Amino acid sequence: MEDRVYRSHCKRAPENLGRVLVLGLGKSGRAVADYLVAAGKRIESLTVAAGARTASAEDAAASLASAGAEVLFDLDRIEGAFDLCIASPGIPEGSLLYRSAAQCSAEIIGEVEFAWRESAADSRWVAITGTNGKTTVTALVAHLLRVAGMNAKAVGNIGDTCLEAVAGGNTDVYVAEVSSYQLASTVRFAPQVAVLLNITPDHLHWHGSLEAYRDAKLKILSNLATVPESVAVLDATNDVVRAEVRRLRALEPAQRGFSYVPLGTGAGVRGDMRAACGSENAAFLGPDGWLHVAEGTCDRALVPAESLLIKGEHNVSNALAAATAALALGADEASVAAGLRTFAPLEHRVEPCGSVCGAACYNDSKATNVDATLKALAAFPEARPIVLLGGDDKGTDLAPLVAAAHEHARAAVCFGAAGARFADAFAAASSEAPAGFPLLRADGLEAALDEALAVAHAGDVVLLSPACASFDEFGSFEERGRAFKSLVAARATALGA
Repeated sequence: MEDRVYRSHCKRAPENLGRVLVLGLGKSGRAVADYLVAAGKRIESLTVAAGARTASAEDAAASLASAGAEVLFDLDRIEGAFDLCIASPGIPEGSLLYRSAAQCSAEIIGEVEFAWRESAADSRWVAITGTNGKTTVTALVAHLLRVAGMNAKAVGNIGDTCLEAVAGGNTDVYVAEVSSYQLASTVRFAPQVAVLLNITPDHLHWHGSLEAYRDAKLKILSNLATVPESVAVLDATNDVVRAEVRRLRALEPAQRGFSYVPLGTGAGVRGDMRAACGSENAAFLGPDGWLHVAEGTCDRALVPAESLLIKGEHNVSNALAAATAALALGADEASVAAGLRTFAPLEHRVEPCGSVCGAACYNDSKATNVDATLKALAAFPEARPIVLLGGDDKGTDLAPLVAAAHEHARAAVCFGAAGARFADAFAAASSEAPAGFPLLRADGLEAALDEALAVAHAGDVVLLSPACASFDEFGSFEERGRAFKSLVAARATALGA
């Protein structure tokens, strides 16, 4: 494709896309297929490998077929010859379908890469990834940029797909939440600002190993050097990301090709990497309790951490990352400070959702892994929450979770399909539990809430932070979180707030 004529008003979009194959007909696959149908003469043919037959897929296929696309269901492998394949992020690179598509396509990319290529040449991108926190940071960066007067939109795994936003044509700054799945298929994707929050074990079934998962996340930095004045924001409190900080620091600036801002140190978010190892830039929670972003000799004290509406030290870290990204993109300090003070918690992320008999309830259903729950448990320094743990088990080591619950929680309720294994992990460490630590069991979420409320007193915190996926009882973490909020509302009505 290197000899093709490219559109001058786009980042890397050829005038002729040729014969195009789309793998998958989920949210991103449908967005790609619809975009290609609208591209008209830019494509020579469009083939869609739609996956399994569902009612929604059948409806989409009928619409695409009427526009001239070939839609195929239930394929194990792809045959033919294509100039470009755009694969949905849910299809593993090691699968036969993906590998066969790669073999018969001149190039295979994902929807994020395609959207970036098709976006306006003067548009700007902020890309955010990490095992935990990326949705909050994405929403917060977009909020800060809008407060600063920029035409910014949160896209990717939050809101519209990247390509839907590009097709809309009314966005100047794309703030994209990108997963490891999406990053794995990037080739030229080059944001102005890249935010790498943390890397802890997750999605290993898709990537095959922690190393492959890490490498996919690190691809967010691959092309920063091609963008003038690009910046990487790196969570140096995380061991894996801090290793990348060390690697970058060993390079000469010209060899690296972009600047970077480490957030915190190995000692935590309060660490200043300038003092720790002589870094030029740093973002940290200062001894004065304020969020600081220091670039060279300019040290900006933005807001006191206590003024944030989002709870917990992990959200201090998220706020620092977002503020650093917004400042790197040109937002003024006053607007960033104002935006930090007005950003409210997102749904399902340590979200206050009412009280029952004086016990405050929080919905952290998005905590689908142990690391996320560890952060939530530490978010209540003034109270020891009664934590609800369980769901669809990911099989990860529970020892850190049990230790954190003993340190920070007043009681634990183990529920759902994972309930027995969680309870066994607590039983194995019972000698380390604080005196009077209740360990409760429940079959499902409703019973788990009732068990928690039975031991709660006025002033307590009841926290749903399951450390598990939701699929034993619900279709998604969103469904689980909304069910929890409905249950809390029903109990408040019956028993009193």
